[in-house]
Amino acid sequence: MNSHIMPTYARQPISFVRGEGSYLYTKDGTAYLDALTGIAVCGLGHCHPTITHAITEQASSLVHTSNLFGIDWQEKAATVLCQAAGMEQVFFANSGAEANECALKIARLYAHHQGKARPKVIVMENSFHGRTLLTVSATANPKARAGFYTLDDEFVRVPFADADAVAALSGDQDICAVLVEPIQGEGGLHTPPDDYLEKLSKICNANDWLLMLDEVQTGNGRTGKYFAYQYSNITPNVLTTAKGLGNGFPIGACMVSKKAVGLFGIGSHGSTYGGTPLGSRVVCAVYHVLDDAIMQNARQRGDAIRANIIDKFGAYGVTARGRGMMIGFAMPKEIDLTDIVNIALHKHHLIINVTGGNVIRLLPALNLSEKDTALLIDKMTNLLDGLFHSLH
Repeated sequence: MNSHIMPTYARQPISFVRGEGSYLYTKDGTAYLDALTGIAVCGLGHCHPTITHAITEQASSLVHTSNLFGIDWQEKAATVLCQAAGMEQVFFANSGAEANECALKIARLYAHHQGKARPKVIVMENSFHGRTLLTVSATANPKARAGFYTLDDEFVRVPFADADAVAALSGDQDICAVLVEPIQGEGGLHTPPDDYLEKLSKICNANDWLLMLDEVQTGNGRTGKYFAYQYSNITPNVLTTAKGLGNGFPIGACMVSKKAVGLFGIGSHGSTYGGTPLGSRVVCAVYHVLDDAIMQNARQRGDAIRANIIDKFGAYGVTARGRGMMIGFAMPKEIDLTDIVNIALHKHHLIINVTGGNVIRLLPALNLSEKDTALLIDKMTNLLDGLFHSLH
């Protein structure tokens, strides 16, 4: 059947009609354990009753007014989010790419105030920051950039988790900021040393650069803290997030603190749909539900999943990455993962994906139950048993 949708996705030949908690259901009622949650989006599970109630009640009273007027729910969402994130101000957008685009505009405006003629931002190898022209230029994946005449001269790329490589650029007068993911999501769940962000913060402070953290995927409880940077002792100048911020409702945020505060003024930036009454109320509902118990659950269940799989398959060369419910299992280079997503879906009724070429990525609900944790471990064990036994 011909489709009027642009063919930008390699879609699975399956669709879902209902979701509840950690499960998605097809039209015939078949249940699939969703260990991907829409790529780290539905962190509280599908159709969480508190979020559903907030959406339906707000949709029946006021959806949109535009940012020409005060929006009470946006003020509430800003307070809730900035307090959780340890930041001072926020601009609400509609996606992670928009939030990162906002961050990069802030960096360029910061450079303008410093009198830099050709500002550059340090980004990392294997990074992913979005698909707008500026954010895809910051992204490392050459396939994502191919053919778009990306703005590569605006960025300096260095190896991830290598603070010395960043420090080596200290003499470059064009650099104004560092943009980095605390854990790389699309790049293969690369997880840096614990002191990495603190080293970057010191380098940025010494050079009067902005430290900008892309927590689109790592934020909103995904790693077991509100934001992954909170495992360190730093505070970034700019912090972006989206995905789990709306638990399925499209909203993103770019937050600022310290020397990034005050760069934007009236007319500096804008969004028709950013921070609507509906979207802002969803943020409030998400952060009402997202408490310490759920984040502790994410840490403990995530650790259990990693430990169980490594206990069974570490001898085969499998290694674990990530933190909390951001889980990666790196396979030996000789393992072919071409069909693993299809096998998981059709044989095990398990939703996963592969990133970074050889890493099986799991992004389960933060409130995954003990029963579903055991089931996920069982399904992953059976999946990997089949993968490794097929080689012998």
